[in-house]
Amino acid sequence: VQLQASGGGLVQPGGSLRLSCVGSGRTFSIYDMGWFRQAPGKEREFVVAITWSGGSTYYADSVKGRFTISRDNVKNTVYLQMNSLKPEDTAVYYCAAALRSSILPTYSREYFYWGQGTLVTVSS
Repeated sequence: VQLQASGGGLVQPGGSLRLSCVGSGRTFSIYDMGWFRQAPGKEREFVVAITWSGGSTYYADSVKGRFTISRDNVKNTVYLQMNSLKPEDTAVYYCAAALRSSILPTYSREYFYWGQGTLVTVSS
């Protein structure tokens, strides 16, 4: 599956953005999906994941209560709604796909397919 992320941009602290990740192919619904981010000079970190059905999600503590992941398998799209953004949320955000598992994957090595990344900058 090929992934295309979009929706990044410049936003003020406290603002909101919605990222989208569109997958190609008819098999999108078989993948668990995740979002990761990488800030300048830092390692890539897990943000959130969602099961293939959308029935279960898992959030990093740093974004819990502020970010919401969802997916639309008809549109082959996964979304990341980001509210109450903070300067420390500034990073390149990547969507990724992993094969279905009984446990939602949170490590980047568990994901086989990656989008190209979209830059989110939170600054006044």
